[in-house]
Amino acid sequence: MTKRFEEKVAFVTGAGSGIGRATAVAFARDGAKVALVDVDFDGLAETERLIKELGAEALAVTTDVSSSDEVRDAVKKTVETFGRLDYAFNNAGIEGTLAPTPEYEEAAFDRVLSINLKGVWLSMKHEIPEMIKSGGGRIVNNASILGVVAFATAPAYTAAKHGVIGLTKAAALDMATQNVRINAVCPGFIETPMVMDRGLVAREHREVYEQLENLAPMKRLGQPEEIADAVLWLCSDGASFVHGHALVVDGGYVVQ
Repeated sequence: MTKRFEEKVAFVTGAGSGIGRATAVAFARDGAKVALVDVDFDGLAETERLIKELGAEALAVTTDVSSSDEVRDAVKKTVETFGRLDYAFNNAGIEGTLAPTPEYEEAAFDRVLSINLKGVWLSMKHEIPEMIKSGGGRIVNNASILGVVAFATAPAYTAAKHGVIGLTKAAALDMATQNVRINAVCPGFIETPMVMDRGLVAREHREVYEQLENLAPMKRLGQPEEIADAVLWLCSDGASFVHGHALVVDGGYVVQ
């Protein structure tokens, strides 16, 4: 059976867990060599192990996406190791704190935007030139339903994810004739460590989990693999005329 990404190279940030891990594994299963980027060394090691169990190639690079030098070096190491760069999923992000807008701490606001928005820009800044050298590429940026709607007490996250969609559109226009397609994916509530173990702590509180299930018309949380499927489709030839689009994958939440 032909694999869609045979002999191609994918670069996945936030690959140490959740959606990033699921997408990195999906790329590998579909034939790609995968560069794994995250600040979480142990998480990267586990994702690398899962990929190598598939018989695929992986490169783990511990990287802070808010640092231009570190992102540049991660992209450079990817190209030095695998010889090219074809796909990128700019997924790394943090949930940040929750507080009403006038009470939000400036340092917390800056940190969320530095990772969730600036990190996406820095990633594209260093990825795109290498993709052009390889003859073109495909980029998917991870936004969120909070790039489309807003939640009270989440001003920084909402601003950052709205920014990711705007940045995606601007970059798509810049690259429209360079054979670099750029899109975004907007996940709803997904069973990831960010939702289950950190921000909303749904794993510890059954009532919170049930509330999240009931938010979407489909009455369930999404799985990381469902977002990975959307990312790989956006990178595939099946989406060859999709450019500058923000694809919502949320069980129907934002259409209510």
